[in-house]
Amino acid sequence: MTSAHRFALLLVAIPAITFAQSSSVSSPSKKIKVTVGVNDGKAWYQADYNGRPVLLHSALGLTMQDANFANGLTITDTDAATLVKDSYTTNNAKKSNITYTASRKVWHLKNSTGNKMDIIFQVSDDGIAFRYHFPEQSSGIKTVTRELTTYHLTDSARAWVQPMSVAKTGWKASNPSYEEHYVQDVPAGTSSPLGAGWIYPALFRSNNTWLLVTETAMDGSYCATRLKGDSLHATYEVDFPDPREVFTGQGSLPQHTLPWSTPWRIVTMGSLQTIAESTLGTDLAAPAVKTDWSFVKPGKASWSWIMLKDDSIVYDVQRRYIDFAADMHWQYCLVDADWDVRIGYDKIKELADYAATKNVGLLLWYNSAGDWNTTPYHPRNMMLTHESRVKEFSRLQSMGIKGVKIDFFGGDGQSMIKYYVDILEDAAPYKLLVNFHGATLPRGWQRTYPHLMTTEAVKGFEMVTFGQKDADAEPNHCAMLPFTRNIFDPMDFTPMNLYKVPNIKRRTTSAYELALSVLFLSGIQHYAESPSGMAHVPEYVKDFLRTLPDYWDDVKFIDGFPGKLAVIARRSGKKWYVSGINGEPVEKKLSFSLAALKTSKGNIITDGAEPLSFEQTTFTIPASGVVNVTVQPNGGFVIVLE
Repeated sequence: MTSAHRFALLLVAIPAITFAQSSSVSSPSKKIKVTVGVNDGKAWYQADYNGRPVLLHSALGLTMQDANFANGLTITDTDAATLVKDSYTTNNAKKSNITYTASRKVWHLKNSTGNKMDIIFQVSDDGIAFRYHFPEQSSGIKTVTRELTTYHLTDSARAWVQPMSVAKTGWKASNPSYEEHYVQDVPAGTSSPLGAGWIYPALFRSNNTWLLVTETAMDGSYCATRLKGDSLHATYEVDFPDPREVFTGQGSLPQHTLPWSTPWRIVTMGSLQTIAESTLGTDLAAPAVKTDWSFVKPGKASWSWIMLKDDSIVYDVQRRYIDFAADMHWQYCLVDADWDVRIGYDKIKELADYAATKNVGLLLWYNSAGDWNTTPYHPRNMMLTHESRVKEFSRLQSMGIKGVKIDFFGGDGQSMIKYYVDILEDAAPYKLLVNFHGATLPRGWQRTYPHLMTTEAVKGFEMVTFGQKDADAEPNHCAMLPFTRNIFDPMDFTPMNLYKVPNIKRRTTSAYELALSVLFLSGIQHYAESPSGMAHVPEYVKDFLRTLPDYWDDVKFIDGFPGKLAVIARRSGKKWYVSGINGEPVEKKLSFSLAALKTSKGNIITDGAEPLSFEQTTFTIPASGVVNVTVQPNGGFVIVLE
């Protein structure tokens, strides 16, 4: 064969070789580079951080009932990269004024039958985001049957992930509700112990780069997803919910008319500092509609049920907890389940009027109801239809009620996600704040719906009150949450027991518990302490809690490692609050720099020499900015700097 023949054959072969149709987009600083292409009719992407691969060849695509975007794909055009910028304000995140900047590039594809699909990537200096967009017009509903998106990590990658609970398991068949302990520092690709996959946010370390995988911008047309539980090596595929995770009689699969965009898939990447300070989960969420949101006031709440349980839902106890909130300068008091029969609407109105004289607002509990749970608590069935919600919300507004806590949802199917959205949209005109419990991860909803103050979606402090096993796990568990569950979305962990838990030996110190008041983020923070417990703490601790800010202006990661240590600084105005917890039962001598905070002195509250005690001392930052703090086993501290 002549050289000319060989050259001709090579030219024929070029269109079919690996990565024949591919191009790239980089973040503004060039730290992150994403390459997207089509090979053998299948779309793929990969991502590098500082020139090293952190996501290897990973799949893109999906299938609909009447269209296949999994194979037979070709790239018809690629838009030039453009710079996108956004800025917004929020009182329910780690920062109050946020700016987002990213490089945006769109790949236009078609399948073998000519149907069109765009793949949109936005790459910022803290991570990547991508979604599928279907630009054609349709009058009929399109249904997605499967999404093929994968995250292919390096073979040596490690994982810190929470198993998804199996639908219809747990107490009164109330799962899934994102309430499991994390599997920590295991090889990527480890199978889920429950067999139902892994929830978001999922944390990985690949090539010494930290990656956090999640999603955002759910409008009710798509189901919430998770990662498949049985991975192939270190490849995680996006998975749809159990078909039973639905609103009664409705569907699980995504469905909508065209044009249509899917939720954003997000991968934050960089150092642990990058992860801890990133706001990608809200950066890509849909902005709120322009309306009067002045009724949305973040704050803190007293809550009797966490320590006293069902018998506390009576008039006299709730009046005492209103007084407790007023004394602590907290804005709310939560009245939990069965208030409709144990207290009644008329007496709740009396409590709301009394609370108003103390500058305290009442929040009321509801059961999401439907046939997805068999829990006995009520009020039930009042959230199920638009008509019943409007009737109840109007009544609550006339009574002076400030918000609702709605519990025991049934999972992540498309119809259940739409149920969440419908509740939020119906509550806003009646100026009601919303708290979802027994619920899914909110995935940025707090930006789209600013009155969504918080969501449980965590194995919270109530589990500590139920059994010693969860109390034993609390130190490690809480030290995981700032790097995973609470990274973007408000979390109703209901933290901070400063004295004692009935019938439980708490494994954390009192200063550890106090530190959670700063470390954890929630639009309304429902505290676990009782009036009798608070009577045992020093006045300076009470004053700290009375003056603790209701939201934060800025955040700085100081030190930490998932499950072992978390030290994070939060700013309100000119004050910095540095909060630290030790997730391990060994004393730690910490040395870290606070030079970036540009402050010099303040107070530090640590554990005292005796159990359940505190110690406060003046705290001065030396000229070097480096400070030393000794933290007790499972202990903590808070520093206030001005």
